[in-house]
Amino acid sequence: MAQKDEIAGLESTHANTEMDTKEDETLKGTMEEQAQPELKRGFKNRHVNMFAIAGSIGTGLIIGSGEALASGGPGSILIAYIVMGMCVYTVMTAFAEMAIFAPMNKGFSGYATRFVDPALGFATGWNYFFKYSVLLANNLTATGLVIRYWREDINVGVWIAVFGVFVVALNFLPVEKFGETEFVMAIVKIIVLVGLILCCFIISLGGSPSEERIGFRYWNDPGAFAPYLAEGDLGRFVGFWSCIVQSAFMFMGCEVVGITYGEAKNPRKAIPRAVQQTIMRIAVFYIGGVIVLGTTVPYTNDLLLSANSQETSASASPFVVALKLAGIETLPAIVNACFLMFTVSFANSDIYIASRTLYGLARDKQAPAIFAKTNRWGVPVYAVIAASLFCCLAFLNVSTASGKVFGYFVSLSTVLGLINWLNIILTCYCFQQGVKAQGIARAGLPWRGPLQPYAAYVTFFVTVVVILFSGYEAFIGGFKVDKFITSYLGVVLYLFNILVFKA
Repeated sequence: MAQKDEIAGLESTHANTEMDTKEDETLKGTMEEQAQPELKRGFKNRHVNMFAIAGSIGTGLIIGSGEALASGGPGSILIAYIVMGMCVYTVMTAFAEMAIFAPMNKGFSGYATRFVDPALGFATGWNYFFKYSVLLANNLTATGLVIRYWREDINVGVWIAVFGVFVVALNFLPVEKFGETEFVMAIVKIIVLVGLILCCFIISLGGSPSEERIGFRYWNDPGAFAPYLAEGDLGRFVGFWSCIVQSAFMFMGCEVVGITYGEAKNPRKAIPRAVQQTIMRIAVFYIGGVIVLGTTVPYTNDLLLSANSQETSASASPFVVALKLAGIETLPAIVNACFLMFTVSFANSDIYIASRTLYGLARDKQAPAIFAKTNRWGVPVYAVIAASLFCCLAFLNVSTASGKVFGYFVSLSTVLGLINWLNIILTCYCFQQGVKAQGIARAGLPWRGPLQPYAAYVTFFVTVVVILFSGYEAFIGGFKVDKFITSYLGVVLYLFNILVFKA
């Protein structure tokens, strides 16, 4: 439960929820005059809004969705996306209730420390840091997978080094410049994905060079639900569960916009708008995307099935496969080039999120104080350096197949991300109990999430089930040690962090 002295401070925080923009600027000036520099509120509303829309468009959608479609079929992946999409929206609204009521620049760990227990804040922060550090290596690995579309003779380590240096340099820019960079790349990502969804829709209606009208033919032949690792109904259920686990990874990052709240100029206006846009991007990019992919790509296609091999490349992306099957020759290469920019943008934001998380931990004295130091532009330079060191993990690809390493990173980051969802829901529950103890009814909150708090309870249960059975592949067809470790290592690290803090 939240400590009494922290909960007592909620009333004064709540009294400030009507602060206008001028008061926010005064606060900013006061912060800059302090001896210890802090993060600067350099993100404009449009930066935060675009971060919310494009933040979750990751490698899981452009590359990993091929594996999900091949494993479960169009029906399984559609249901899985709807279920996990509802979960991530619930997590977003739960966090937004706290962030709007009591704005702070310490990220998710800061709220866990204040409303639950410092041990949970410690574990949450380090878990989030490790998650995005692993995702950094994952996305640098993805750059190599994308480039293999053109060149397979150049060692992937070369591209990891080149793009690693580039994204590290971007993160030393002032937050205003960083925000503009991500803003531009986010616009490109949105335009490309909307264009691909429309293109697949046109192909299914007979707009391809072959003029063949496909419609929902592939939902009947080969079918809507694919068997995976087994035959019959059991295989179809395993295929569906594979899509659930894969979609959990694909939705990892939807909540990352919460990290930008500490550097938003007017969080009380930016946060509600960003949260509401979450449901839009889920409906358009994910639900809309898998519907059109299911109508243009059969799950039995050889290129799509290569997504389950150790030699995965970006050509296994269902978007690229759809264009190839339609007989469009030039566009797949152009789309692949756009995917390369996607992966670079993802790696760029991974360093940003990991460094700000480490900064928040240092501010709470849960990490070495050096990580709380910022330069005159408000950039936590030492935290950026620490996060950037995880680029080295991606060099595992030099001696191991890129597709296999990509799978390792996917499994580990998925569990770490799901644990973060649980932490946010648990923190929100304690927050709600705290404001209730202070005599503040839900109707008195400045912003309330739809169907809360009941939606959070359902999401908590679903997330726990997904975590427990995320390593199902380790037990099918003989015990696989590597799958088991990467699927559950995150749980061990999380519990270890709590025990270390309590010791």
